[in-house]
Parts: sequence; structure tokens; C-alpha cells
Amino acid sequence: MESLVTLKSTYKGKKVLVTGHTGFKGSWLSIWLHELGAEVIGVALNPIHKKDNFVLSGISKKIKDIRADIRDKEKLFKIFDQEKPEMVFHLAAQPLVIDGYHDPIYTFETNVMGTANVLECIRKSNTVHTAVFITTDKVYDNKEQLTPYKEEDALGGYDPYSASKGASELVIASYRNSFFNPNEFSKHQKSIASVRAGNVIGGGDWAENRIIPDCIRAIENDEVIEVRNPKSIRPWQHVLEPLYGYLLLGQKMIEDPIKYAEAYNFGPKTDNLIDVGTLVNKVIDVYKKGSWKDLSNPNSFHEAKLLALDIDKAKLKLSWKPLLNFNETIEFTVEWYKNYTSQNVYNLCLEQIEEYMNLI
Repeated sequence: MESLVTLKSTYKGKKVLVTGHTGFKGSWLSIWLHELGAEVIGVALNPIHKKDNFVLSGISKKIKDIRADIRDKEKLFKIFDQEKPEMVFHLAAQPLVIDGYHDPIYTFETNVMGTANVLECIRKSNTVHTAVFITTDKVYDNKEQLTPYKEEDALGGYDPYSASKGASELVIASYRNSFFNPNEFSKHQKSIASVRAGNVIGGGDWAENRIIPDCIRAIENDEVIEVRNPKSIRPWQHVLEPLYGYLLLGQKMIEDPIKYAEAYNFGPKTDNLIDVGTLVNKVIDVYKKGSWKDLSNPNSFHEAKLLALDIDKAKLKLSWKPLLNFNETIEFTVEWYKNYTSQNVYNLCLEQIEEYMNLI
């Protein structure tokens, strides 16, 4: 458990600000940071669903829980000034492709200007020395090719959500070049990195228009699961896989703030590149309940059919690698949903974190 010991030595007593802590990934990260001994300051909007992992886990009682919109620059400045964080994990975002089509202006305001606001707070902070910005695998100019995308490949975005995230990467790179340049670290003392992962699944996600929450809602209501794009291939990964990468990257950045201030891909094993229909069948198999029907609509909003990431950089530079195969990824995920009504959810999350760490 050398990795866990090293993480604890890095984060114990550290003041870590997490934006988007009420969201799916943010709640899991906040729990993990709390267990590592960090002093977590969460900044986010209200949780959306009463069954969200953030709500059921009760993590708000264990950390500093602040409500704020990252579009509100002045409020963000006050929070940074009052709380004086040392590290930042920026996850707050409008995270859905479909919602980006329905409200593109809000999507761009939140994902682009919200990111710029957080960067500006870091620039003016006297305490923040390390920041990890979480974007998405959809930042790339996706040609739906078989070759996985590397960190230096062209950024783009067909739809508003993807474009907003690609633009946020440009904003991050601009701030890193202009204000946090690694070559001038002695002047600014700040290390900034961005991380790209997508199709993250796991317990406690109840977002609309996401396949796992759609499956679970239908199963719980004895309804047939409606699947929009059963033939679309996605790189499925459990939420703990990229989160471990983010934590490991944060640790490396503290150890060597110049070397690691870059962009990184975090993706699953290659055999986790599975079509949506196969994923749904596996969920039904593990849950031992459910059925589905194909609701493909040729006139629906465009969604990419194929996207894969090259994760060699994270493997080589961070000594990170995905640990869960496709079956294990689904089993971890379904286990949470089968047990959240009968078990203490915080302990359920903690057990999965410990089980995951035992694999390292």
C-alpha cells in the first residue's frame, strides 16, 4: 500500500478547494480527499437529485460546503481570499452533451468563463501552488478514427458542450503560458495541469441522458430501458480510475511543479472500448433484472460514435494505469446501486475506494 501511504503524506492537512463537489465525480473526490486527511473546501451549486452521491453520503458534514456559481467572479474571489486554499481541483461544469444543445449559452458561460474565473482567482491567490483542471475526452477534434488521441492532437468540438471544453483547454494553456509558465516558476510558484477523461461511470450518478442512470432508473421502476445509441462505442471507466490519476498527478506536481504542469489523458483498458448495447446487457446481467429497447433516432442531436484516448503519457510520466477490466467496471458500478438503499452510503463509497486501492 505504498501508493496510499504516499498519497496520505501528500494530502494530509492540505487545504484543498474542490469546485463542483456536489456533482458525481466531485463528491467521490471529496470523500477520497477527506479520507486522505485533506481539509476540503467544496464550492458548487446545489446537488440536482436527492439521491445524488453527495447527498446520500453525507460528505457535506465532513468538509466545508459552500454554495457558489463559478460564473460569479466576485464571489469566487472572496472565497479564495477567505479560505486560502493551497490546492485546487476544478470540476464544476455543465457536463452533458444534450444539455449543451438545449442551453449553449449557459454551457459556454460555465465551462469557458467559469474556468477563466477560477484561473484568475488562482493567479491572484497568494496561497494556491497547485491546480488540476478536469475537462473531458471530448476536447479533441474528433474524426471518429480508430487511432486514439494523444495530448498534443488538435482540440475541437462538434457540439456546444465539446466545443466549450475544448475552449476551456485553450484558456488553461493560455494562463499557463502567460502567467504560470513552468520556465518562470521561481517567479509565480504555481503549477497548473489539465486532465481529460470521459465516459466515467459509478455509483451515485443520477444525471439525465446518461446511460447508467437511465438503466438504473428504468430497472428500479420496472420499466424497459430506452437506449438511444446502442452501437456507439465508448471507453467506459469507473470513476475511481481517473480520480486516482488526478490525485497522483497532484502529488507529482507538488514534488516537481515544473515537470508535470501539462495536459494528461486518463482512459480505461483497451478492452473497455465497448458499444452501449453490450454495456446495457452487462448491467442487466449483473443486476439480474431489466430489459431494453432500441430508440435510435436518425434525426436526434449529433453524438460521436467513437472516441478513444492514448494514455501512454500518464503511464510513463505518472506510473498510472487503469486497473479495472470491463466486467469489474460494471460490477463496481452496479454494486453501489444495488446497495445504496440498505447500506451507509459513505461507508459503501469508502469500501469501494479501499477495494480499488488494494488492486494497486
